[in-house]
Amino acid sequence: MEEMLKEIFGIWYLIGAAFVFFMQAGFAMVETGFTRAKNAGNIIMKNLMDFCIGTVVFMFLGFGLLLGEDALGGFIGIPTLGIITDYANFDWSNFVFNLVFCATTATIVSGAMAERTKFLSYCVYSAVISLVVYPIEAHWIWGGGWLAARGFHDFAGSCAIHMVGGTSALIGAALVGPRIGKYNADGTPNAIPGHNIVIGALGCFILWFGWYGFNGAAATSGPQLASIFATTTIAPAVATVACMIFTWIKYGKPDVSMCLNASLAGLVAITAGCDVTDALGAFIIGIVAGLLVVFGVWFCDYVIRVDDPVGAVAVHCCNGIWGTIAVGLFATPAAPGNEIAGLFYGGGFTQLGLQLMGVIMVLAWTVITMFIVFKVIDKTLGLRVTDQEQIDGLDVHEHGIDAYASFRYSK
Repeated sequence: MEEMLKEIFGIWYLIGAAFVFFMQAGFAMVETGFTRAKNAGNIIMKNLMDFCIGTVVFMFLGFGLLLGEDALGGFIGIPTLGIITDYANFDWSNFVFNLVFCATTATIVSGAMAERTKFLSYCVYSAVISLVVYPIEAHWIWGGGWLAARGFHDFAGSCAIHMVGGTSALIGAALVGPRIGKYNADGTPNAIPGHNIVIGALGCFILWFGWYGFNGAAATSGPQLASIFATTTIAPAVATVACMIFTWIKYGKPDVSMCLNASLAGLVAITAGCDVTDALGAFIIGIVAGLLVVFGVWFCDYVIRVDDPVGAVAVHCCNGIWGTIAVGLFATPAAPGNEIAGLFYGGGFTQLGLQLMGVIMVLAWTVITMFIVFKVIDKTLGLRVTDQEQIDGLDVHEHGIDAYASFRYSK
């Protein structure tokens, strides 16, 4: 019976990886719908290529850095070419599963820098994220590295994936500069509506569906899987309700695009602790996530004036940080297979301190490495397209196509 359960969960592990791969379609739809029609082909191409390029570089170096034998005190894994030299014994399940997670980290950046970034430059920094930036910090957390050894907990990637992707997005969007027309001379922002909220909503539902694999694939028992599915449903649902009520009160009408992002924010926030929180913990995490995403969008637009067309910073960076810290508050030993306890469940400040340390160290790694990456690209290839290319649309200039050739649309 035990052997049969092992086989069942091994199959579910790979099915979960397929769920996560399908999330690429969700990211593509959200980003396309939230931006303008003249850039739709460029966005689809970016979301395709970050996975394909990521596969190539992860295959030869990234996988080894993530899951290779510890080196430098748990800082990195030792790279290996076992995928080529030891085909019969290679760990294919772990390769495929970690590859699709790696691709998610890279694709988060795309939305924040949409509509004004050179395609070649995108390919380069996407490759660097999958090659070095993500695998090294993920080794600290999941590869038996130094953070894991100290008890830091991030079950499915609020920190390792979403915070890293969202922080990279913030740095990239700040360095590439805002889209033409985003800000007035006095610094006040203008809304630049996306061209298809329906496509954006479809993307949101695809992502939510895929998240059951994202969070649940690593479950090791039926009760744990059921618990993860429950928390992965409660947090985004509550976040969306909280956002709807808040925007309805503040703006007089419930904000559709903000509520879609709130669903994603709730999913991001519960990802680190989906296996260690109960329903009440997930409920509170969701409320904070639904309000935090609104604050994050406002903060980017009005305070630091970083143009983020899809709200990637608010969804992934802000809520990746919140979700990681929330483990130290809401982890409960009552969760199936869990022994850690957060501050509100009798565990004191120990786990909270570990979570804060992990957030600070991974943030520092991401900020330093990605600032260098973006600066080098900007000084060599250039990050930003010309004003005329931006006005005409990247589809025409970067790819020689019109994604909606049979329709007329406003530029």
